[in-house]
Amino acid sequence: MDMNKTTAQSKETFEKISSATAEAANLLQSSCTTAFEGVQAYNKKLVEFTRANTTAAFDFVQNLYDIKSPSQFIELSTKHARAQTEALTGQTEELRALAQKIAVASTEPLRSGAAKAAGHNA
Repeated sequence: MDMNKTTAQSKETFEKISSATAEAANLLQSSCTTAFEGVQAYNKKLVEFTRANTTAAFDFVQNLYDIKSPSQFIELSTKHARAQTEALTGQTEELRALAQKIAVASTEPLRSGAAKAAGHNA
């Protein structure tokens, strides 16, 4: 009789461990998928910003051909520098916020899984 009880307990323990391992693997996969999708969105945003900044640089160079005086050059250069500084500041902030969002979203499955596991163990 003792042998059957031990076998049943061993089987139950094995099933619990197998279930916990599968759940952990699913959480990790979900976290990695979310991170990968986030990195894709981040890279897409970088390409968008690079395209905009390149266009602005070409427009600036093209506008240089129309300059007739040093004062026009200074005015155009100042205007371009101001616009690029504002654009880069906004782009940096947008990328920072996106990176933070990706980090939170990527770790959320792991955090909720850990909370759930802690709730089961309590």
